[in-house]
Amino acid sequence: MATASDLLASARRAADLTQGALAASAGTSRPTVSAYEAGTKEPRVDTMQRLLGATGHELAVVPRPRWQVVGHGRRSAYVADVLPDLPTQKALATVTLGEHLAWSGTRTFDLADRRQRARAYEILLREGSGEDIESLVDGRLLVDLWADLVLPAWLRAGWQPAIERALHG
Repeated sequence: MATASDLLASARRAADLTQGALAASAGTSRPTVSAYEAGTKEPRVDTMQRLLGATGHELAVVPRPRWQVVGHGRRSAYVADVLPDLPTQKALATVTLGEHLAWSGTRTFDLADRRQRARAYEILLREGSGEDIESLVDGRLLVDLWADLVLPAWLRAGWQPAIERALHG
């Protein structure tokens, strides 16, 4: 898990700012920014928001999926209470599924291609662990594909509450 110092330094570098430029923009001193980035001083939440805002970023609280195993007969699968949210570049990447997921046939999928994404998501939802799903399935794209996915009824029923929450809040 990233620390406040890691987040601040990363945001500053992404904005192509020096510590001095960030300090001037955020209304603080360069030694203070340096101390925050070194981890020798911890910024308060409002200070962190101000510093990140000066880099063009924001601090956000995002729910993480909690996983449970649902089953039907001998089959079981992981289901989340909220849908994962991936960065666009990762959500639309070309991925190769491990043998534990795609044990026969195609293993590489271009997630930017809707048909390939649908096939990959079907495999991931049926065979994947919570970690597999959270790292490769984007919630918005899952909602978009939901009606077209070929899934067992028991698995569809397990995911339906998270889909409904995404659609209707």
